[in-house]
Amino acid sequence: MANLFELPRYISVEGPIRVGKTTLARILAERLNAQRVMEPEDNPFLGAFYEGERGAAFQAQFAFLIRRFEQLRALDLGPHSQKTVVADFIIEKDKLFACLNLTDQELDTYNRYYNYFREQLPTPDLVIYLQATPEVLKKRLKKKNAAGDKAINEDYLQEVIKAYEHFFFHYTSSDLLIVNTSDIDFVERNEDLQELLRKVSAPIKGTQYFLPLGSTEAASA
Repeated sequence: MANLFELPRYISVEGPIRVGKTTLARILAERLNAQRVMEPEDNPFLGAFYEGERGAAFQAQFAFLIRRFEQLRALDLGPHSQKTVVADFIIEKDKLFACLNLTDQELDTYNRYYNYFREQLPTPDLVIYLQATPEVLKKRLKKKNAAGDKAINEDYLQEVIKAYEHFFFHYTSSDLLIVNTSDIDFVERNEDLQELLRKVSAPIKGTQYFLPLGSTEAASA
């Protein structure tokens, strides 16, 4: 019997900082010979935001929104395209952080532009949401010791984790694979990576979980 399953053409990897989304997106792009779309890093307002300057949060968030929109709007995913795309963010991530960092008045203005931009963007076929406990993420932040990471305090990290959990608990826009990375290491342990790649290569419908508990079986929700 013919195998009718086709790999998703547009895959996005998401999750809080230092959960491994950029690494996994890179690995998937290499394995699938796909175009890789990376999270924008060049934001002229980010330093002022970390310093707590008034209005800098809105400026930084709006700059991220425009850059992310431009990246995703440029994707060639039409019916005649044979490309596969792997991104390490979804556009909804931008609004998630806007809700955390902006005032109500700023958010009202932001939402008008966000909604206009969102209507013009494609939706991923598959989103891979990477989770990790706050303790694991704090260890990874300390190990990475990147300049921007130093401005992330424990309370803010907790808020980001909760925001992601709430968002993906209600997420239905595309097929979703939830991966808890607290007890697996697909960077250092090849067996973990291979098991995860096998899961991504199999049909995923609705919301499924990659469970790193001995047999690492996936359960549907």
